[in-house]
Amino acid sequence: MLLDVHNLTFRFLKRDGSGQPAVEDVSLSLDRGCGLAIVGESGSGKSVTAQTLMGLTRGQNAQIEGTASYRGRNLVNVSEREMRGIRGAEIAMIFQDPMTSLNPVYRVGAQIVEAIQAHEDVSKSEAEQRVVELLRSVGIPNPDERVRNYPHEFSGGMRQRAMIAMGLSLEPEVLIADEPTTALDVTIQAQILHLLQQINRDRGLAVIIITHDLGVVAEVADRVVVMYAGRVVEEGTLDEIFYDPQHPYTWGLLGSLTRLDRPRPKRLPQIRGLPPSLLSPPKGCHFRPRCPHAFSRCEQVPALEARTPEAPAHLDRCWLTTDQKRALRVVEGQIGLESPAA
Repeated sequence: MLLDVHNLTFRFLKRDGSGQPAVEDVSLSLDRGCGLAIVGESGSGKSVTAQTLMGLTRGQNAQIEGTASYRGRNLVNVSEREMRGIRGAEIAMIFQDPMTSLNPVYRVGAQIVEAIQAHEDVSKSEAEQRVVELLRSVGIPNPDERVRNYPHEFSGGMRQRAMIAMGLSLEPEVLIADEPTTALDVTIQAQILHLLQQINRDRGLAVIIITHDLGVVAEVADRVVVMYAGRVVEEGTLDEIFYDPQHPYTWGLLGSLTRLDRPRPKRLPQIRGLPPSLLSPPKGCHFRPRCPHAFSRCEQVPALEARTPEAPAHLDRCWLTTDQKRALRVVEGQIGLESPAA
């Protein structure tokens, strides 16, 4: 195990010292060379979780609880100086919008050179040569010329590739990709996902991908964490989430996907209502106001735990029993994919 997160909670504090969790009781683990996807709607806490692991949410108005163990060090408690040594060199992050992540007044190559020299004692010429090879490895054509271009001279897909090259420049063990295919057309999306798969396979790099697109999840993940309103509501392997989903929120996400193996509906199913405000979240299960299967017990917070002994690592946060879930899935008939063995 490379990264082990237990009961991570992050609060934005108000002037009176009180605060409501933006991320609450999050636990997850990441093995070396594996792919982990964190899925959920906007505002579910995906990016805040990743930024907390990177030490980017520290401040006077922040309160962090829990542990995030990486190579025997708790990332929550390490000093800022030690965190600067970890950030980029051991755990790197690709942010959602490369146009705002890259400085528009500096050449792309110079920005990656700066990242290398900030962590390693190498000459500028050595770093520049490494940058050319990095740009070539992520599929940017004519890297010897492109290294001198400014960000606005790159296409959206090329800027994302440049950000991936920057993330790989120090050969980290963990790469976090926050919505890496946002605002890209489907052809470029496929190329970026293929590149992340190749990096995961060839370099043995552990990848955490943050997304709301379950189609992206199917391409790169071994395990999936589903988040809703700051909490993990389900966790399992890729097959468990797609073929045997247990939480009603996961059912809603899967039900909203277009299907090629079934007749085209007039309108895709949708989850009714809107995500709650975390300033005044609903009592008990956060998904309760939107869940068509909610009942009185849902006013208490369910634990995240395995419901069946056959799948001890498949966890969900729901009061419905396993038999009730199976019955509801049979009745609704649109939840989950059919098993490959079927």
